[in-house]
Amino acid sequence: MMEKNYLASLVYLFTVILFSSCGSKSPNSPARSAVSSLITVDGVVVHPQPLENVVRSSGTVLASESVDLVAEAAGRIEKIYFREGARVKKGDLLVKINDDDLQAQLKKTELQIKLAEEQEKRQRQLFEISGISQEQYDIAVNQVNTLKADRDNLIAMIRKREIRAPFDGRIGLRYVSEGSYVSSTTRIASMQKIDLLKVDFSIPEKYASQVEVGDVVQFKSEETKQQFTGRLYAIEPKIDPATRTLQLRAIVENKNERILPGSYVQIELKLRKIPNALLVPTQAIIPVLRGQTLFVRKNGVAVSVPVKTGIRTASLVQITEGISAGDTVLTTGLMQLRTGMKVNVKVK
Repeated sequence: MMEKNYLASLVYLFTVILFSSCGSKSPNSPARSAVSSLITVDGVVVHPQPLENVVRSSGTVLASESVDLVAEAAGRIEKIYFREGARVKKGDLLVKINDDDLQAQLKKTELQIKLAEEQEKRQRQLFEISGISQEQYDIAVNQVNTLKADRDNLIAMIRKREIRAPFDGRIGLRYVSEGSYVSSTTRIASMQKIDLLKVDFSIPEKYASQVEVGDVVQFKSEETKQQFTGRLYAIEPKIDPATRTLQLRAIVENKNERILPGSYVQIELKLRKIPNALLVPTQAIIPVLRGQTLFVRKNGVAVSVPVKTGIRTASLVQITEGISAGDTVLTTGLMQLRTGMKVNVKVK
């Protein structure tokens, strides 16, 4: 009898524990879990809009013409005719190197030519009356021509003892003095043409098909805060394989010489306008290992979508692939979002 009561007590205790464990879960827990998975985020609805296709880069200013003045022939400087920093005209004599020896040779050759011409004249008279042979007359003519060639050579050598301005421009600092001995490797001064400037810069290769000679280019000097407008006038016909960029050159007027060669400038190159671009805020883009993604709302849940980007502005990014007009792109709470999470979106 006592064993039966003991077994009945054990069954009753087991039944109580079983029902207690089954009733320990609150009937409201699934609701709380569902509520906890719903988060509120900001978002924007994507609409096509016009986009100014502006490529931003940086570049270096160059003189339209630039040269280091050096002597073609070695010698002692006899006279310097330019003033440092002065403007000069094309053809102006800048430096004269001593050429006394060449001038003496030239004078001697002139006298020899005069004598040979008189000799040729007499030989021609004799040849006309058959007093000499054709060969003898040809020797006299050749003597005249040879001496004239020697004279031309001397004149060319004398010209090499003069340094003249190759173009209109401004002379820089000089590095020699009168009386100095110079050779073909001695830098005498530099000369720049800066009323017209070149600006070299590069852009990513993806824009290579969109640039044309004549496109408007705007420059801004960070030092002077001055802005200039020029035009693209030359395009390198190949992509740099090391940087994957295309080298460009623009030209800009600088009549007041407010900007100097060597300056660093910020550049805006205006390309063709895009009439129906899809733009999203920059903070919506999430960089990943193999590209970029963003979150869109579809059927009330967040969905991660891989995208391809295009032009960037200060606050917006063009999306070229991955989304369509009318999509709602999520812009906040991105670190907490996962694909499939329910979202409540505040559209801005």
